[in-house]
Amino acid sequence: MAPDDELPVPGETYFAAEPRSRSAPRELRFLYRGELLTFAVDRGVFASHGLDPGTALLIENLGVGRAERVLDLGCGWGAVGIAAAKSARDGSVVLTEVNRRAARLAEKNLARNRIRNAEVRVGPFFEPVAGETFHTIATNPPYRAGREGVLRLLGEAADHLAPDGRLLVVGKTSQGIRFYQEWLSAHFPGTIEVVGRGSGYRVLEARRRAAAGSS
Repeated sequence: MAPDDELPVPGETYFAAEPRSRSAPRELRFLYRGELLTFAVDRGVFASHGLDPGTALLIENLGVGRAERVLDLGCGWGAVGIAAAKSARDGSVVLTEVNRRAARLAEKNLARNRIRNAEVRVGPFFEPVAGETFHTIATNPPYRAGREGVLRLLGEAADHLAPDGRLLVVGKTSQGIRFYQEWLSAHFPGTIEVVGRGSGYRVLEARRRAAAGSS
């Protein structure tokens, strides 16, 4: 758990467009595939104290192909999107975030890590990528925003997946991940897999099946 001085002000969530928490920037680093990545982080942004176990597990299980188009939905300060961009060197990554402080950090972190095949867009849910599709959508959903918000996110995902595209969702039992796994099983029938487990978290993969006869 983060120290008290890293948490949002009372009543605020990380899903707020404009955090009211006093800014207190810091730097953190972690290794990804043998490369040391550096990040600027701040209060009022999810995981300001360091890479959280769920996001670390999601990164570990991204499985992104070299030429894929990837969406990091709710990117925070950009850890997942930057890892995806490193893997999809001949592809592209879009990072979206409603929290403007987090979006500014993500943009700064793309530059810090010399990422040229990714961009940050600001807005809630899938609004910043209206009409676009992706091979992989990865998200650590805004559980603090409530079940209705998470279900909206999951419900809109299929329209933004390319044929046979993948949705990757990470969560833990206390966040209701078993409920969301059942929900995904009903809406992406026959495609749900648990592709990663650790520290009480699981990473779920759901696929949009290609239409019969499509190439």
